[in-house]
Amino acid sequence: MKKIMLGIFSILFLLTITGCGTEADPEFRVTNQRVDKANVQVKTSGGNTININDVIQGQLTDYQSTAEGTIIVTAVIQNEPITPTITFTAKKDKSYTIVVVTGNTPTLRIDQ
Repeated sequence: MKKIMLGIFSILFLLTITGCGTEADPEFRVTNQRVDKANVQVKTSGGNTININDVIQGQLTDYQSTAEGTIIVTAVIQNEPITPTITFTAKKDKSYTIVVVTGNTPTLRIDQ
């Protein structure tokens, strides 16, 4: 009987450890604080490019998953001569918000 109980507890312990070991891919979304529309391009370390176009003032897009690693973000602001760029490292189980910041010149900020 003791061997059966020990076996059951061992299996439950292994299932618990296995269930806790999964990590979610990083995810990001975009928000625009500027008056003009923003087109945001996200280049992931996995080699993919994700384009999020026509983000209007105050809009907050849905989250999108990405590969862990270096992310390069470029935004083209409608009616603006400057194209801001920012680089950050995305990590597992983290969510990021790419913010197109209002001000005299367009800039980008990453919030967690």
